[in-house]
Order: sequence, then C-alpha cells, then structure tokens
Amino acid sequence: MSVEIIQQRLLDYECKTVLDQENALKEIAQEIALMALSRTGFFKAAAFQGGTCLRILYGLARFSEDLDFVLEKPDKNFDWQDYIKNMQDEFSAYGYTLEVSNRNKLDKAVKIAFLKADSVGGLLVIKDARSNRPKLQIKLEIDTNPPEGSSYELKYLDFPLAYSIQSQDLPSLFASKCHALLCREYTKGRDWYDFSWYVARKVQINFSLLSSALHQAGPWADQSISVTPAWFLKELKKKVRNIDWVAAKKDVERFLRGRELLSLDGWSKEFFLSRVEKLERYLKI
Repeated sequence: MSVEIIQQRLLDYECKTVLDQENALKEIAQEIALMALSRTGFFKAAAFQGGTCLRILYGLARFSEDLDFVLEKPDKNFDWQDYIKNMQDEFSAYGYTLEVSNRNKLDKAVKIAFLKADSVGGLLVIKDARSNRPKLQIKLEIDTNPPEGSSYELKYLDFPLAYSIQSQDLPSLFASKCHALLCREYTKGRDWYDFSWYVARKVQINFSLLSSALHQAGPWADQSISVTPAWFLKELKKKVRNIDWVAAKKDVERFLRGRELLSLDGWSKEFFLSRVEKLERYLKI
C-alpha cells in the first residue's frame, strides 16, 4: 500500500519532463523525511524554515532541494544520528533505501552554500529500490546556534500520513531570507525569487530576528549597527544594483515550471528596485 501512495502522489504532479519528475520525487522524499522527523519528536525542539518550507507549507511555486531547520535554543551537542534510524525505517516502508553523508565529507561546492559555521548538515542519499532511477540527493541542515527573535506556528500535513510540524511563521521566514539576501557571498537567484514572492503577499519582516541574525553572522557581525527598516532597505538597494540578473535567472530556472518560468522574463535591476519600493510602501517607512 505504501508504494501505491507514492505512485499516486507522483501522478498528481502531472510531470511533463524528466526534470519535473526528478523535482517531484525529491519533494515526495522531503515529505517522507518531515513525517519521520515529526514522529521522533524533532519538532518539539526545532522548526522548519527555508525554501522547501515555503513550498510545502505556503504554496511557493518553485521546487527546492534542501531541508532547512532551526533549533529553538542553542545546542552545540545536536546530532542528526539521533533521528537517522527512524528516517531510514520510514523510507524503507515506502520502498526507498536511505544513506546519510556527514557534512565533513561534502565537497567544497556544497560546503560554501552554508551561511553559518555553527550549523550541522549532511546529505540524504535516497535510492528507489524498485527502479533504476538515479539516486536523489537532499541537503539537510540545522542551525544549532539560532539568533534570538523567531516566532513559530504549528502546521499540519497529510502526506504520506497525517502529522504536525513546527515552522517559523512568515515574518520570521522573511527575516531569515533577508539575512541571506544581505549576507550570502554569491548570487542565488532562488533567494530573489522568494523575496519577490514575499513582497507580492505583503509579508511583514520580523526585524527583531533580522537584527539578531545580522549581529551574529555576516559582514555586520559584532558591529554596532542599528537594524532599522530604513537601514535594511538602503543595504538591500545596494545589493540589487550589483546583482548579475542573467546569472540569477539561470540559478532558479531549473526549479520552475511553465508559467512560472515566464515570470523571469522581467527580471532586472529595475524590477527588483520596484519590489524594494513596494516593500518600503507597505512597511510604511
């Protein structure tokens, strides 16, 4: 029965290309992983965040390959191994085998994607035992020294079975994304796609969290800056003016389908400055 649930879920995606199918299978695997973590009590101490959180919980129209989490309180002794056995058992029930590579074994290109040194990550390597499909890889990452100020909410999911998870609320998710926008050392188009999504929905920013994050990690760490909305918007405009928007579009293209791809046609410095101006208006700066 478990195998049939997966097959039906895949049909729901109405995949038109091999890439569509690969993204759909990754998302199915992500949801199995989330359910497995929920059953271990993981979300009593941690919360879901990031692009996959937006996709699964809030309907963001792009796929995401990572599972990102944040602890409620710092814990330098956190270890994914406490949860891996249950995850392996759950994947096995749905016809998958699961391996986990330690973060220390990841190549440099993957390591550089982590914003913080005090986080714990790994790579889920998932093989469908029933077919010759290529292995799926999902990056797993948790912030073990979270900045102060997050707010959370409980969400409910029903695939593959009913379960609940804790996530950052939307203003806190937006604050975490704003930290990445200002601090990431390379251009990630997916950050800017998400930014546009937040602004289109007039999501507020948890400035308490953003201020804590900026003082903790990034170029402003330990500096005496006042993270006001006006300061943030000024720095964001600087970023927008220096982005290679052609490269940014290429980064996000493979995570989009159909009509969403067309939305990239208008990407430019001028478009994103207009998004910052819209943010400025509804924040009432």
